[in-house]
Amino acid sequence: MTKAELIDKIASGAGLSKADAGKALDTTLNSIKSALKKGQKVTLVGFGTFSVTKRKSRKGRNPRTGDIITIPAAKVPKFTSGKALKDAVR
Repeated sequence: MTKAELIDKIASGAGLSKADAGKALDTTLNSIKSALKKGQKVTLVGFGTFSVTKRKSRKGRNPRTGDIITIPAAKVPKFTSGKALKDAVR
């Protein structure tokens, strides 16, 4: 499903215009991004939890040259699905 298809589903399900549904989706996604940027967790009960984890620096290999390189530490977003979502997919 693409973002446009999701906007169509939101618009028809909530009785909104596509423009309003698009604004609602963008606002939701931007709110999740800003919370993660601040290091906060976002928990949507029944759906899942968005969080930020720290990845340590590690050694890697350049596939083109074969040289060993150091991959720097990074913060990465993580999603853990909730029980209701897991059950719905099964």
